Amino acid sequence: MTETGAPRNAAVADAAAPTIAVLVPCYNEEATVAKVVGDFQTALPGAEIHVYDNNSTDRTSEIAASAGAIVGFEGLAGKGNVVRRMFSDVEADIYVLVDGDATYSSEMAPQLIAMLTEKHLDMVVGARVSEEAESYRFGHRFGNLAFTSLVAWIFGNRFTDLFSGYRVFSRRFVKTFPALSTGFEIETELTVHALELNMPIGEIETPYLARPEGSTSKLNTIRDGIRILYTIVMMLRDERPLATFGLTGLLLVLLSVILAVPLVSEYLATGLVPRLPTAILCTGMMLLGWLSCFCGLTLESLRLGRREAKRLAYLATDGVSALKRRASKKLQ
Repeated sequence: MTETGAPRNAAVADAAAPTIAVLVPCYNEEATVAKVVGDFQTALPGAEIHVYDNNSTDRTSEIAASAGAIVGFEGLAGKGNVVRRMFSDVEADIYVLVDGDATYSSEMAPQLIAMLTEKHLDMVVGARVSEEAESYRFGHRFGNLAFTSLVAWIFGNRFTDLFSGYRVFSRRFVKTFPALSTGFEIETELTVHALELNMPIGEIETPYLARPEGSTSKLNTIRDGIRILYTIVMMLRDERPLATFGLTGLLLVLLSVILAVPLVSEYLATGLVPRLPTAILCTGMMLLGWLSCFCGLTLESLRLGRREAKRLAYLATDGVSALKRRASKKLQ
């Protein structure tokens, strides 16, 4: 009885353990991908390592497969496209998203996962900490601080590193995330999605290392910075329409009133409107201002309906707490 009971208990415990998938989007990372795969195999034994090749022109996919990773491919260029494909294809209970450049510490993965499961969270972000100038350049550091502050001001201050590529997700988050971005702005979309639905989220400081020799950054500071700013503006329009269109409308109304004051005064004094073009401009600005305000009110109603639909889809998917309940039942 004892001899057969122990293996059976072990098998039940293994079946109850959550399945973990490590997702590694890659473009020309032949110098680092084998190290990333090996490090996460050591840090997370039993986890599936998925490397998705995004039209690499080097031996990234071949080296990843030799290292033991499950290799996938995404033909549309851009990190956002790769993340969308990975989230669609891969099935797991817990997902670890990490860049393939070997700048993130695999040793932190168990801590990130532990925080996710113990506190029943949907996303945990590895906030980058580095004392090496080579690993985290001043321009990127300043841009991250500026954009993180902007997102915090608009959507809520719950993160310190908006652009971290090291994150752990629940299945609930992954399978309800729309993933509309195509490039490096995907991190912004991930963060805003969590903030908009008021998801339980967390953050842990993680070491950020310099790129190994032979590996180069794919991030273009100016080009990708403009794309990220554009994404934030579009999200502000979509997620805060009343504020966006309402403030624009009120500004137009205020300018119309300011320009109209001398015209009204002159009309009351003389009965004449000598500056007809200015009067027409004031009338047009007033109409546009109120129209903008009403557009904001209409779009705000639509946003609330869309948000309710997202929330219902989110609640219809099992989270970490449901995962723990299933595990306890299997162990019983």
